[in-house]
Amino acid sequence: MKALIYNGPGQKALEERPTPDIAAPTDAIVKIVKTTICGTDLHILKGDVPTCAPGRILGHEGVGVVEKIGAAVTAFNVGDRVIVSCISSCGKCDYCRRGMYSHCVRGGWILGNKIDGTQAEYVRIPFADTSLYHIPAGAEEDALVMLSDILPTGFECGVLNGKVEPGASVAIVGAGPIGLAALLTAQFYSPAQIIMIDFDDNRLQLSKRFGATDIINSRDGKAVETVMKMTGGRGVDTAIEAVGVPASFVTCEDIVAPGGVIANIGVHGVKTELHLERLWDRNIAITTRLVDTVSTPMLLKTVQSHKIDPMRLITHRFKLDQIIEAYETFGTAAQTKALKVLIEA
Repeated sequence: MKALIYNGPGQKALEERPTPDIAAPTDAIVKIVKTTICGTDLHILKGDVPTCAPGRILGHEGVGVVEKIGAAVTAFNVGDRVIVSCISSCGKCDYCRRGMYSHCVRGGWILGNKIDGTQAEYVRIPFADTSLYHIPAGAEEDALVMLSDILPTGFECGVLNGKVEPGASVAIVGAGPIGLAALLTAQFYSPAQIIMIDFDDNRLQLSKRFGATDIINSRDGKAVETVMKMTGGRGVDTAIEAVGVPASFVTCEDIVAPGGVIANIGVHGVKTELHLERLWDRNIAITTRLVDTVSTPMLLKTVQSHKIDPMRLITHRFKLDQIIEAYETFGTAAQTKALKVLIEA
């Protein structure tokens, strides 16, 4: 089968690999129909994720059709159309019982990281009963690819951890796909103000169409000053970091109001400064999280009922044999105006 292989920092290639087979009774083999590229894949290619070894098939998102099932799989049958969760959950360990599937002792974020992932024609899914979701009849598969990772990540790590409430003020630093997912799902809670901060005017204008009340281009270095003016010098109740670089996290430190929350979403590959000399007395909370996907069933219902439309995040479409071009498009988003790229296997 064709698969996108990580060959070390800065190196990737579309190669032929053996089709995976059942390795444990709880496995399923899924024929990938559509997948996508995540910002985390770019972090892997930069060398920021040491758990991902050269030779790995990348990708942890997608929809597909069940091709084979292990003897212990009871919730799915061959031919079922499914959403692949970016998090594999055994459902039995202490972390899974606490709803922290991302820290499952036998699973967690392993697809496209510790085991081969979804940017291929087929993928082996461990713990299939608790790591796949049925696709309802008539559902739009393109939209459901966004339920593998991006929507639950933006919602759980940003909105839920950030304790967004009705009437609150929210700033999202980073208007890329994850930031926009947080923007879409923050509106479930009717905050009074959602400020999007980025240096890409195209993404900021999209943010306005997606529901942001205010946008700030941070290229001039005055984003903090502008946020403080917008909030009467108080700052925001929730500051969501959605980039994964030191400067964006420090911006969140600078704009959070007393009693507020900094919710980190971004994948950080280098040291970031925590300015406790400024924050020690401000009653703030700082949260970190890897998505658990506990919200996926709820988000699936909101997509089915058209409360949110994840299709709006898709800007480019490719075939699997064009995946190198898809990476180049996604990796140069400022020039290509890419958000999420959809790849058809």
